[in-house]
Amino acid sequence: MGNWVVNHWFSVLFLATWLGLNVFLFVHAFLSYEKADKYYYTREILGSALAWARASARCLNFNSMLILLPVCRNLLSFLRGTCSFCRCTLRKQLDHNLTFHKLVAYMICLHTAIHIIAHLFNFEHYSRSRQDTDGSLASILSTLSHQEKGEGSWLNPIQSPNMTVEYLTFTSIAGLTGVIITIALVLMVTSAMEFIRRSYFEVFWYTHHIFIIYFIGLGIHGIGGIVRGQTEDSLNESHPHRCAESFKHWDDHDSHCKHPRFEGLPAESCKWILAPGVLYIFERILRFYRSQQKVVITKVVMHPSKVLELQMNKRGFSVEVGQYIFVNCPSISYLEWHPFTLTSAPEEDFFSIHIRAAGDWTENLIRAFEQQQSPIPRIEVDGPFGTVSEDVFQYEVAVLVGAGIGVTPFASILKSIWYKFQREDHNLKTQTIYFYWICRETGAFAWFNDLLASLEREMEELGKVDFLNYRLFLTGWDSNIAGHAALNFDKATDILTGLKQKTSFGRPMWDNEFSTIANAHPRSVVGVFLCGPQTLAKSLSKRCHQYSSLDPRKVQFYFNKENF
Repeated sequence: MGNWVVNHWFSVLFLATWLGLNVFLFVHAFLSYEKADKYYYTREILGSALAWARASARCLNFNSMLILLPVCRNLLSFLRGTCSFCRCTLRKQLDHNLTFHKLVAYMICLHTAIHIIAHLFNFEHYSRSRQDTDGSLASILSTLSHQEKGEGSWLNPIQSPNMTVEYLTFTSIAGLTGVIITIALVLMVTSAMEFIRRSYFEVFWYTHHIFIIYFIGLGIHGIGGIVRGQTEDSLNESHPHRCAESFKHWDDHDSHCKHPRFEGLPAESCKWILAPGVLYIFERILRFYRSQQKVVITKVVMHPSKVLELQMNKRGFSVEVGQYIFVNCPSISYLEWHPFTLTSAPEEDFFSIHIRAAGDWTENLIRAFEQQQSPIPRIEVDGPFGTVSEDVFQYEVAVLVGAGIGVTPFASILKSIWYKFQREDHNLKTQTIYFYWICRETGAFAWFNDLLASLEREMEELGKVDFLNYRLFLTGWDSNIAGHAALNFDKATDILTGLKQKTSFGRPMWDNEFSTIANAHPRSVVGVFLCGPQTLAKSLSKRCHQYSSLDPRKVQFYFNKENF
């Protein structure tokens, strides 16, 4: 369990550092605005709501700076593949990029809620102090704009007792952009929910690009300078510790205390988001340039269960096992890009993807190729991008688990192994592979049968029958299918797939599988790779921890999940 613990604690340390920075920034900003003399008079009107609003704003800026970095896919691929310092432990953290992206988004939502609530109190305090006529310091400060003409004289943005909070909200830069930013954030977060993202990908895709509006609004949100503090010259001339108590004598000619002058706080958001914004723009320019390179479709194959296979060529296209690409079909949508794992091996002179009908876009694409239009639809490709599956050959024993079309990254891996054995590659570290494929219907097995059959023959010819151990599980069946399989169980090949390995009905008993693997490889490092649903990921991750030995010299299971 040694390396598992290292990776786990590295993840914990990374998250703790991020949370610690949020706490530090919040507390530091809160104390600054709660104690600084510059905001003494502002606090007379707003109270502690000023510090709450500014502290949450500081954390909002910090997390808005981070939110784009986990989705800079070229940057992550560069760190994964070419940086000498990017060792295994760090590479593991790169695999959690989307998880961190979501955590940062949740933190943005939290501080947005605090920021909004604090400003609601601020606006109420502004309105109340402007309407007060009791001669208090807050009411005097709220009417300074009328008594002392000049740009730096006012503190309360509500300039007359008749001005409403709603009017100020929708006529000021800060108020209007705040409303726009909040609406954009709500739309992005709600459309990114698992149900909507899986069932209505187009809604998620288009709505998530409102982030452009979010960042533009954030950049100009503070320009209006509604929240103000005393100027340095005014502090030197009329320091609040000397002059606050004598505010009723500010108008006296012989008074040493004059009306304080104020200035808007400088806009900070641009300073935080400028660098990651430029990096992300460069990322998108690079992706756009690559997507414009010509893609030649060399072969189109329609498999059972509405699975479309596209084999393609592209100049300068180089891949590793398990990588993925983004695909666009302009005849269907100019803006939609969908990720697909490559099913071809690096040794092949083409790259391929398998597309299952799982939504409007994929159904339209499959229909367009089924109709055999002339010319065939044009395809644009961006990538490839690195994934966790690239590390599969670093393990002595690999456990590959695919659910439905989630088998695609393992098609690339198994093909690559087939080529390595053909070419007698002695650098292959992997000694044994356990492959599990879980499907709902028998037709889903059809397009993958040829590859498994070829691997079966290859392993037999090379005397390496134990190298590839695969199990196929059918989770959706009726009594006719089960009865037919039972009657033909004694045949040499499976009645459903034509393979020597019999199809199992139901789901794998993971405790039995992990126990068997642990006993068969008592001193090995086992990499468990999943492309499938989150519920299965939790189950496999739990068992990786459970069946790893406390002794780092004995069997260790490492869980890896595809995220893109």
